[in-house]
Amino acid sequence: MEWLKHLVKCHDKELKELRRLDEYYEGEQALSYMAPELIQELDERVRQVVIEWPRLVVDSVEERLDVEGFRFGKQADADAGLWRIWQANDLDEQSQQAHVDALVMKRSYVIVGANEDDAETPIITVESPLEVHAEYDPRTRAVAAAVKRWVEEDDDRKIDHATLYLPSSTVWFVKDEKSNWVEDPDNPRDDHGLGQVCVVPIVNRPRLKRPGGVSELKPVIPISDAACKIATDMMISAEFHAIPRRYAIGVGPEDFEDEQGRPVSALKRIAGRIWAIAKNKKDDGVELGQFPEASLNNFHETLRLLAMMVASLAGLPSRFLGHATDNPASADAIRSDESRLVKRAERKQRAWGGSWEKVMRLALLIRDGEVPDDARSLETLWRDASTPTVAQKADAAMKLYTSKIVPLRQTREDLGYTQAQIDRMQEEDTKAAESAFERVMAGDLAALTGPKPPPEPVGPQPPDLQPAGVNGGAAAGG
Repeated sequence: MEWLKHLVKCHDKELKELRRLDEYYEGEQALSYMAPELIQELDERVRQVVIEWPRLVVDSVEERLDVEGFRFGKQADADAGLWRIWQANDLDEQSQQAHVDALVMKRSYVIVGANEDDAETPIITVESPLEVHAEYDPRTRAVAAAVKRWVEEDDDRKIDHATLYLPSSTVWFVKDEKSNWVEDPDNPRDDHGLGQVCVVPIVNRPRLKRPGGVSELKPVIPISDAACKIATDMMISAEFHAIPRRYAIGVGPEDFEDEQGRPVSALKRIAGRIWAIAKNKKDDGVELGQFPEASLNNFHETLRLLAMMVASLAGLPSRFLGHATDNPASADAIRSDESRLVKRAERKQRAWGGSWEKVMRLALLIRDGEVPDDARSLETLWRDASTPTVAQKADAAMKLYTSKIVPLRQTREDLGYTQAQIDRMQEEDTKAAESAFERVMAGDLAALTGPKPPPEPVGPQPPDLQPAGVNGGAAAGG
């Protein structure tokens, strides 16, 4: 109970910041940098223009993080058993959600548990930091305890649930009518005795003093707020200044009436884009005119500057933020522009690969009751984070293979084929080799040298197929 209360208190303390980060990714943040008096005056008549650069920054990295398998240290191929567990838990899709939440809200979590229906396939679920919180052991830096909280609606009332994960047990709690935590009578505790907390954090940018990580959006949020403010000001300016403004001298408020003869409010006069000056007793004349419209280039230049700042901080190519040139970029220029982004994705692969390896070791522990020694050198296989052309990848892979630097399977992995496709190719190679062996054993020695050449033509041939020097061919008479 002490662990539960402590973890819940720590989780509540950071929920506000986590929800704020989530709002920025979803484009639901509040308008910043606008004077409160102006917001009060405009009320609901101004809607914020949201430029979703935070989503662009996160998705640009996440799109390059695809897990393709797991391999034990001494194996050349990906392990089929671990990949079956991965696929059975739909982690192809859920791993992407874990990566997005980790990039946005500093971390996400993966929980591993036993499967009562299939003991060979442990249950692995991805969890949001809005519902899960973990605390580390300061000596080993392993997870010492974790809690998951959720709310269930039942008969028009909300019931708070919590699951406490400890190294040797898992305990379920529920709040009673007095809002006190008590053990859930419908879910008895599980004293599994594994010696490990079955929760693995996926942390973005952990540091020695900040093991909980840092959001990828932290340096981008102030610039994003400024861009949304500038874009909103641009729309307000477009309403009042980008369209020619008319003026009238010699008229007063009594001259503005609707169809029923009622005075028109000041707001409607503003919306009608007419500036009026009251009548002068000495001059009864009326003068009408029009001011020229204003240019919005100052807003455009400011947004362009802010976009370049975001590109610099996030390591994104400027073309990702809409900066285009008259001449299209070459393939070499594109690869050069993406060098920082690719390196950033590769750093994530190395850090998060260790987290996914811990998840699969927990799955082996729950399935087999122990972790084999070679699982300590488990390796996560990732898809190439860069974007080379198909021809360049094929050329580089073939050179490595023909030079006998890498085997055929590694060549196919470098070309981007999935493990299932590589296995199918190997099956076809085996069938072709067996077929060739059977032909050789049957006396067909041509199977050793490949397909037979086409037969020589027999009989008279058309002039364009005759060899040189025959019947006046090109070589006749020199």
